[in-house]
Amino acid sequence: MKRKSGFFFFIPLVYNILQKKKGIMNETDTQRLSQEDQRGETPVRGILEQAETVAQRVLKSIQAVAGTTDCKRVQIARLTDFAKNNKCWIDSPESLGDFADRGSENEVYLSKDNDVVYKLNDFRYSDDNLTPFFDRIKAHNTYFPDCAYTLIGFAKNRDGKTCAVLSQPYIISGREATEDEIREELIRLGFIPQMDGEYYTNGIHDIFDASPNNVLVGIDGNLYFIDTIIYRSDDANPDTYHKQSLQYQ
Repeated sequence: MKRKSGFFFFIPLVYNILQKKKGIMNETDTQRLSQEDQRGETPVRGILEQAETVAQRVLKSIQAVAGTTDCKRVQIARLTDFAKNNKCWIDSPESLGDFADRGSENEVYLSKDNDVVYKLNDFRYSDDNLTPFFDRIKAHNTYFPDCAYTLIGFAKNRDGKTCAVLSQPYIISGREATEDEIREELIRLGFIPQMDGEYYTNGIHDIFDASPNNVLVGIDGNLYFIDTIIYRSDDANPDTYHKQSLQYQ
C-alpha cells in the first residue's frame, strides 16, 4: 500500500523533556506491554459530546424533512456557529504551535513545549454526514487510549476549510513499527487481517491505513497507532476507503 505522509516523528534530545511525555516508561524497563492490557474507553470529552449532539440534531432534522442523510455541509456550518458561540473557535491555528506537516486529512502543528500534537482534521473520511468522524474518534480512543484524541475546538486550515481541532499526546519514538509488528499487535487486540492486510476487523470496527508511517514504536517498546482510519464494520468499507483516500485518486 502506498504510504501517505500523514504524520512524522521527532526524537528530542533533552532528557527532562522525554520524561514528561505521555506513555513513557523508564528506558531500563524491558517489559513490553500490549495496548490490549492498557486499553479502556477514554471518557468522551465535553466538546466532543456537545459537537456530536449538534451534528446529530442536524442529521435527524434533515432526515425527517428531506429523507436524506446528505447534510455534511449544514453540519459543518452549525458546528462553526456552535464553536464561535461557545468559545471553542480557534482564530489562528499558529497559536497552538508550529506548523509541522500536511497529510491527506490533517494539518499538523506541534506545541511549543513539544508535548502535544494538534491536528486540524478536514472531515475527508466522512462521506455525506459527520457520523463516521465522531464514531472514529470514540473508537480510536477505546482501542488506543495511550494516544487518544481530544476535541478542543474548530478552526479553518490553510486551505480555508473548517476543521475539527484534535489534540493528541506527543509520542517519543525511535522508529516506525514494522508491518509484522502491526499485524501482531492488532491480532492481539482482537482484529483479523483482511484482503492481505489492507485492513483489519473485529466485526465491530474496520481499521484501515495501519501502515508503518502511522504506527510508532515508543521508547517503552509499545506500539502507538497515531493515525489510522476506523469505520464501523461494513462490507462496503474497502470501496469507501478507496474513494475517500488521496492515495487512490
